[in-house]
Amino acid sequence: MTVSTAIARLNAADQDFARHLDHLLSWESVSDDAVNQRVLDIIKAVRERGDQALVEFTQRFDGVEAKTIDDLILDRERLELALTRITPVQREALEKAASRVRIYHERQKQDSWQYTEADGTVLGQKVTPLDRAGLYVPGGKASYPSSVLMNAIPAKVAGVGEVVMVVPTPRGEVNELVLAAACIAGVDRVFTVGGAQAVAALAYGTESVPQVDKIVGPGNIYVATAKRHVFGQVGIDMIAGPSEILVVCDGQTDPDWIAMDLFSQAEHDEDAQAILVSPDAAFLDRVAASIDKLLPTMERAEIIEKSINGRGALIQVRDMQQAIEVANRIAPEHLELSVADPQAWLPHIRHAGAIFMGRHTSEALGDYCAGPNHVLPTSGTARFSSPLGVYDFQKRSSIIFCSEQGASELGHTASVLARGESLTAHARSAEYRILNEKGN
Repeated sequence: MTVSTAIARLNAADQDFARHLDHLLSWESVSDDAVNQRVLDIIKAVRERGDQALVEFTQRFDGVEAKTIDDLILDRERLELALTRITPVQREALEKAASRVRIYHERQKQDSWQYTEADGTVLGQKVTPLDRAGLYVPGGKASYPSSVLMNAIPAKVAGVGEVVMVVPTPRGEVNELVLAAACIAGVDRVFTVGGAQAVAALAYGTESVPQVDKIVGPGNIYVATAKRHVFGQVGIDMIAGPSEILVVCDGQTDPDWIAMDLFSQAEHDEDAQAILVSPDAAFLDRVAASIDKLLPTMERAEIIEKSINGRGALIQVRDMQQAIEVANRIAPEHLELSVADPQAWLPHIRHAGAIFMGRHTSEALGDYCAGPNHVLPTSGTARFSSPLGVYDFQKRSSIIFCSEQGASELGHTASVLARGESLTAHARSAEYRILNEKGN
């Protein structure tokens, strides 16, 4: 197998840099009409025929010989069996990663609060976990036990009553690591279904699959399209694009390290994006040489090659200040600050899903076991979105209690504003409670 790279080289000083950068970053995750219609048909079938439709679609799309829905349900005992089937080293790694993820997310947990004003009025917020969350997990060869931990553990920390996992098992291929991760993370129920049909089942419920309040987890274009269509019926985490990494380096890190950090995201799929920004042109040359040297040693070399050649880039900037400006413009999913003093630059970072500080902090650590969530905003959505967290599985209700005096005082204000909006019933409702003014 022959692989070679022709990674794009950009210079921020060039007049057309902004245009080239926009072209590099452009990504359309919109489904074509054929995919969209197929997904709508699947959702309709699941809503109308429930379990029967799930069994038929699983037979057709996954090649699974399932006669009834019972053949697609894994109980808690089966998850516990998976723990015994993986190696002790794998189990230890899963448990250590789960512990770190749990400890980190415990700090995110929000509690209800309230305060009392001088007149006795009480205001506050009641924080309540979702009743039930659905977790979509890719199956077969694209199996990610780490994603099980990252999605299920925050839900459990939030206090979600039931976590339901769906995972396809193409041709009956069950990934024991995924099931073991589900056991460790506290998943309550598992259905071996996937695709748009699994999303529809979670959103609307069937005779066997319970309806959930929110669906989280990655999937292919059919899963993403289905999540778009059921949003509103249920909550969703995000519509994720391809994985991304942006490395900002001062030129002093080992170029082999940087090349492998770029590979770590490029190996996900051909559309993944890996970009290096540095003010040191000679360093960019050394990293390019490392890429060419190391690529043939990679198991997923063909995927990396297509990703690097199609969407990767080495970008030269004037100085570190401009490097940070480019980083904020890109708003990457993963940002590595591979510099001497990352803490000094941290206040200047405004848009990034996760920030990896220093030369020794590879993005891969965040994917598996550092603790923070690896479900992150992609495609520039870090400008307005955050990593998945405990807060995604909690909802907030406002608390308002007015004392007699407080209702009277606020009634005057509400009356003026309501009448200004010509909403007389609003005004009179407030005015009835104004002391010594019981009717108007």
